[in-house]
Amino acid sequence: MSEQRFDAVVIGAGPGGYPAAIRLGQLKVKTAVIEREYMGGVCLNVGCIPSKAVIHAAKMFDKMSHADDIGIGIAGKPTLDMKKMQTWKGGVVNKLTSGVRTLLKGNGVTILEGTAKLEKPGPDGHRIVVQTKDGPQTVVAKNIVIATGSRPIEIPGFKIDQQRIIDSTGALALDEVPKRMVVIGGGYIGLELGMVYAKFGTKVTVVEALPRLLGTMDKDCVAVVDRKLKKMGVEVMVNAKAKSWEDKGDRAVLTVEIDGKTATIDTDKILLSVGRRPNTENLGLDTVGVALDKRGYVLADEHLRTNVGGIYAIGDVIGGMMLAHKATKEGEVVAEVIAGHKAAFDVRTIPAVVFTDPEIASTGLTEEEAKEKGHAKLRVGKFPFAALGRALSVNETDGFVKVIADAGTGELLGVHIVGNGASDLISEAALAIEMGAVADDLRLTIHPHPTLSEAVMEAAAVALGEAIHVINR
Repeated sequence: MSEQRFDAVVIGAGPGGYPAAIRLGQLKVKTAVIEREYMGGVCLNVGCIPSKAVIHAAKMFDKMSHADDIGIGIAGKPTLDMKKMQTWKGGVVNKLTSGVRTLLKGNGVTILEGTAKLEKPGPDGHRIVVQTKDGPQTVVAKNIVIATGSRPIEIPGFKIDQQRIIDSTGALALDEVPKRMVVIGGGYIGLELGMVYAKFGTKVTVVEALPRLLGTMDKDCVAVVDRKLKKMGVEVMVNAKAKSWEDKGDRAVLTVEIDGKTATIDTDKILLSVGRRPNTENLGLDTVGVALDKRGYVLADEHLRTNVGGIYAIGDVIGGMMLAHKATKEGEVVAEVIAGHKAAFDVRTIPAVVFTDPEIASTGLTEEEAKEKGHAKLRVGKFPFAALGRALSVNETDGFVKVIADAGTGELLGVHIVGNGASDLISEAALAIEMGAVADDLRLTIHPHPTLSEAVMEAAAVALGEAIHVINR
């Protein structure tokens, strides 16, 4: 069995692993990255990137269907070629994944393709056996970074077969538009993809076990998306649990329990989107003694160190907000730590985005969370996109920007945005919170006109009772 030696080995080349490996290479640490399936991970291949490509296509299709609202006539109805769209989406993915390979190689990182398993360490360091297409290889490393990501959760009786029961990967690969789809789970992935297919013409039903959709997001923002779902004809069932299903040949029949009563739904596809679980099995973590919590997540400190010297973990496998940009930051931090620099994962806020229509973006605390943390009196300002010149001029007036600040100190505590461009607007707010800004800082910063970003400035002005373009109350 061949043997290679490195100062650091990263297991997993997703949005946490490949940045960690690149940064290690930049810091002149001899590094290898091991990837069993997707260079770039789930995010680049079957998650973040392809989903946003399909969401963009659905939004364009929907806009073309309503172009006459602004005086643009289209002869006949727009048509949809799913196979051609899948080819275009694949091209986007290929460009990015090939770019990851180029960056890794350009920074001196060795790429090993195969499945990794830790073995008991020897006197010369940690040992990993990599099962490659050419047979097993042994890798010896001073440091190991676990960056193996996560996968969709299955619920009893709903085994994902990518035929009737599909996950997000299957939903992004459909080359025909189903007539009916039930989405089990009203979280961000389920709603993003459910709205895509609703725009393509699918009759979509969302089944959510909790009392409301997107339970971690600002409830006022979610209410705007709720209204849009109704307008699109999407049926939403909350406090509802999927119990079982039957394949009837020409359809699937789903049984749902709502408030103790059962109902059935006929459908063609069932999209299972009830969360994700960490990929920590079969890695040999038990062999080397890496500690996990009750849910299978690796325990790591602010330096991303596990309880075993020389073994670190980042990204979805350590839990928290399971977001690509969080994993990327952790990857950069862990590289700095391994290289001997003073570094830690120490952030005030991590922004989150739901790419529904309209988009929701959030950073910092909600009103409820702020009060729970002892901020008894708040200043809350909401500025509607319906009062914003830029939003009106692009015919995208749903939503608002909400700014939450401490009434006494003015400290900016949270910003929540629902509407067109929310994903691009939230970074200003994240920077402001990270820097310890007060609401006045947003209000006094001149924003260009006419832009969507003015809504952030205007919302801060509303919170302070100094708004110009809406009535102060």
